Amino acid sequence: MASIHEHDRSAPASGASTRRSTPTPPELQSRSWASSRVAIAAVVIVPLIGFVAAVAFAWSRGGITLLDMVLFALFYLLTGFGITVGFHRLFTHQSFRAVPWLRATLGILGCMAVQGPVVNWVADHRKHHRFSDHEGDPHSPNLLDDHGLFGTLGGLWHAHVGWLFAAGRSEARTYAPDLLKDPVITFIDKYYGVWMLASFLLPGVLAFALTGQVAAAIGAFLFAGMARVFLLHHATWSVNSVCHTFGARAFETKDRSRNHPVVGLLGLGEGWHNNHHAFPASARHGLEKGQFDLSWEIIRLFQRLGWVHEVRLPQPERVAQARQA
Repeated sequence: MASIHEHDRSAPASGASTRRSTPTPPELQSRSWASSRVAIAAVVIVPLIGFVAAVAFAWSRGGITLLDMVLFALFYLLTGFGITVGFHRLFTHQSFRAVPWLRATLGILGCMAVQGPVVNWVADHRKHHRFSDHEGDPHSPNLLDDHGLFGTLGGLWHAHVGWLFAAGRSEARTYAPDLLKDPVITFIDKYYGVWMLASFLLPGVLAFALTGQVAAAIGAFLFAGMARVFLLHHATWSVNSVCHTFGARAFETKDRSRNHPVVGLLGLGEGWHNNHHAFPASARHGLEKGQFDLSWEIIRLFQRLGWVHEVRLPQPERVAQARQA
């Protein structure tokens, strides 16, 4: 995947002026970073509060309704595929090409997963692959000097969520210059806040439109909005933490990536992480028999419908040669 990463680091972002800019004063940088940390904390904590509220609401009315479950599943899958099929396999690794309307739709759905704007997400993940489990990896659990219990727990915390609060995010002009030149993607990225708000509100709006009941709207907002974002967050973050700590290794890689079946299921195929690090350009992560990869099944469906093309897969003989004895 070197071709993805080896871009001209000195090239200005799309639309940027070549005139030397005045450096931001340190006190303003500090305020900006403090504001960013508050925003990140809100994105992490508010869905947790919503999840607790959803449980309390279900308890108060005697359980979860069928409509809540249907809308939860619908939005979990749609926004989850926005991350796995869109942000990850399409935009980050370019493992297939999609028709323009599908490309834009996947970009919006990925933003609706509330894991950050598309350009930042891609930049972080490409940097992760460049430095995976080595100095420079933004979310490795394996870089602490303490290899005991507290070191392991500290590494898991950092990889799971702590890294979001670390100063200095991945430079988009270094790791995602191709996306900065894409007017559709930059438009989607610019209005990330709109997609995020829609992600929380749409389930409630749909529930009210279907039933005309305020209680149904509140339940859908809490379950298919807040609780769904909370659970999808942790399914995705578990790829960073769990899948670099626990599980099996089918392939020898330069990092500690592992395959974990539970994350494979909840993460819509992303838990076959050792496979992915062995063949990062592959549109399919579940390379072995029994490794169900729902995101790959969706890509195959799109391919049959003529919506995606140039799907990249490793040759079977390459997989066999790379597999550990």
